[in-house]
Amino acid sequence: ISIGKMELVHKHIILRIEAKKPPTELELKPWVLSLVEKIGMVVLAGPISADVTTIPGNCGPTCVCIIETSHIACHVWNESDPALIQLDVYTCGPFDPHAVIEHIQIWEPTKVEYKYLDRESSLKEIEI
Repeated sequence: ISIGKMELVHKHIILRIEAKKPPTELELKPWVLSLVEKIGMVVLAGPISADVTTIPGNCGPTCVCIIETSHIACHVWNESDPALIQLDVYTCGPFDPHAVIEHIQIWEPTKVEYKYLDRESSLKEIEI
């Protein structure tokens, strides 16, 4: 499938990160913007963020960004030690998943788990 000159590739990386230095809400928006640039995407709307403070056990910043080719979403549970961060990057444009993994290193992860999926015609896990 292609739109104009761009081939649609439907790639999706989902990360579960335990980290020593989780981002605050003020840090998360610029981090997402720099990730968008790093993976060669274009912001369509956002990013928007909020600091969830009303539900004990679910407190921490959340940030979402609509990119031309889909979305980036991140939520941080900062009450635990290490903090838990869930990151979701989906795009129908090509990107380097290694760049996403490199970009999270600022949070000093102690554990990183991920699934990298090809969603073109099914949910097929692929190796990075």
